[in-house]
Amino acid sequence: MTKKNICKIVLSALLLTGCSSNAASAASASTSAEAYKNTNLDAGIFDTTYAYQEAPKTDESAAHYQSSLTELKEYSDLYDIYNNYDGINNLKTINDNAGIQPVKVDQKIIDMLKLAKQFYVYSDGEFDITMGAVLKIWHTYRESGIKLNEQGQNAPIPSQEELDAVKSESGWDKVIIDEDASTVYITDAAVSLDVGGIAKGYATEQVAADLEKQDISGGYVNVGRNIRLLGAKADGSQWRIGITNPGSSTGDSLVALDVEPSYSVVTSGDYERYYTGTDGNRYSHIIDPQTLFPATYYHSVTIIADDSGVADCLSTTLFTMSVADGKKALAAYEAASGKKVSAVWIMDPDKAQNETGKTEGSYFVTYTDDIKDDLIWY
Repeated sequence: MTKKNICKIVLSALLLTGCSSNAASAASASTSAEAYKNTNLDAGIFDTTYAYQEAPKTDESAAHYQSSLTELKEYSDLYDIYNNYDGINNLKTINDNAGIQPVKVDQKIIDMLKLAKQFYVYSDGEFDITMGAVLKIWHTYRESGIKLNEQGQNAPIPSQEELDAVKSESGWDKVIIDEDASTVYITDAAVSLDVGGIAKGYATEQVAADLEKQDISGGYVNVGRNIRLLGAKADGSQWRIGITNPGSSTGDSLVALDVEPSYSVVTSGDYERYYTGTDGNRYSHIIDPQTLFPATYYHSVTIIADDSGVADCLSTTLFTMSVADGKKALAAYEAASGKKVSAVWIMDPDKAQNETGKTEGSYFVTYTDDIKDDLIWY
């Protein structure tokens, strides 16, 4: 991750804590003097930053922060598909044993995989963590491409033929989750799991829920734009959270909204973890399972929900769908769960398809009907 992207993530946290001059921060400024705040830019957690706040500040606040950091690191290690850790069977262990044997794993892995499988159903297959073979190709090109871009060079992109060759190396029918034995087994050696679209949000939700069990409130955990509020604000006012302007180099907000206590706001965007190809186009990290190339509908999709894992799945899923299809996926989840979810899409004006919305600066913003009166425009 580049320093530019790290700064953007940190600034998104500051919008909540009164460290910016815009309206989003002004709503929270009254609590800043009594709040405990801490930010870690390099904790080895999901390859991103971690920002924490609770209010009022107490003698235990620093310990709360440290325990949450430790717990997040545990989840990050368990869900890592690239690195091994002593004494841990993680996602990489599962992938390494594909076609060989079942792997005994922590319940935290099984619970996360079960949620991912549910969203495969809700999205009619659009959210698919079994596409590891395709995503691995893109990861390799992207990591190399970022380095070349930093040297002032555009970088190669994979061919359609290269991607099509591994498209069939996926499918939940090749993944066996045995809860009684606490094992996960991928039956096909060519198949692998990539949980980048759920792991960070799922872990954020679990850590936040554990903090709230200790009656910690008046703050948030923010794991790389996966924001989970901890209860209500100390002064009783509503939380106001800004959604980043995709064209801003400093993380300024394009629009903001008031959010209920203990809710999550998760954004998937094309302005982080991308590289520029030899054709001059930008290639982001969110891959459309239909084309096998990065999705190009939007610059960002933001989900507001009462669960950060759910919001992470949905922001990734909706990024690869039209607005109309995205609303169908939201409806499928709402029908199954009985819970309401809201969404905000930011796109180029020429990508709009007659949706209700507003042109703001260089972008068109559309949203679910339930929040149209709750948006604050800059």
